[in-house]
Amino acid sequence: MNKETGNSGTVGKALEILDLVASFDRPVRFTELQDISPYPKATLYRFVQTLTNQNMLTHSPETGCYSLGARLVRLAHSAWKNASLAPIARNHIENLCAQVGETIHLAQFDNSNVIFVDKVQANQHIQTLAQSGMTAPAYCTGVGKAMLAYMSPKRLEIILRQQSYYRFTPNTHTSADAVMNDIDTIRVDGVAFDREEHEIGIISIAAPVLMESGRVIGAVSIASSTSRVTLGDLTAFKDTLITTAESIGAEASTWQFPS
Repeated sequence: MNKETGNSGTVGKALEILDLVASFDRPVRFTELQDISPYPKATLYRFVQTLTNQNMLTHSPETGCYSLGARLVRLAHSAWKNASLAPIARNHIENLCAQVGETIHLAQFDNSNVIFVDKVQANQHIQTLAQSGMTAPAYCTGVGKAMLAYMSPKRLEIILRQQSYYRFTPNTHTSADAVMNDIDTIRVDGVAFDREEHEIGIISIAAPVLMESGRVIGAVSIASSTSRVTLGDLTAFKDTLITTAESIGAEASTWQFPS
């Protein structure tokens, strides 16, 4: 593999090397990079040194290892803020949490899964698996099903084919047909429910966040424990939840949230 590849240019080669470092999910030695790099040793070393000098990589003299640098982290954080609903929705979900006294989740789609981009927790004694930055399957989460219900038929078909349908609990849907039955109901009701489908003891009600054009860009949910509330209790928050989701969608439309 030790030969120059293609005509990706200097920037392209530098990005490829950053990808190589990131792929290890741990600090990595230069020799390990060399083993999988398509570039000659001298070229690779030159890029690694330049990236380190620019704080895109960091080098530990103690271990001799390289890892992603502080500058790259800052850039990633900035990109995340600009591409995430979280900054737009924060005040809205904080207000929702204050009104209902339950945990609020904000999520967006990430390929065939959902990614939780923000969370406001009302009760520290009740913990859910969902944390900001974590992903979860779409087919067995309230936020996931709320978004699926408002996707275009073609995109919905593709995503349902990509789901694993792993049974997390006895209530988990295990087929596309079962999820579609749920989606038909969600389209009528305007909200989705997680009936202990992802976590035993955790239930939620979720509503989609829609742009003024009707495009779904996220979902917001009210989650709680079955030791505290029932699905009927959460249903009482339906109108407040939908109003919050609509407010987020309206603000996102004003800010021309990216596709």
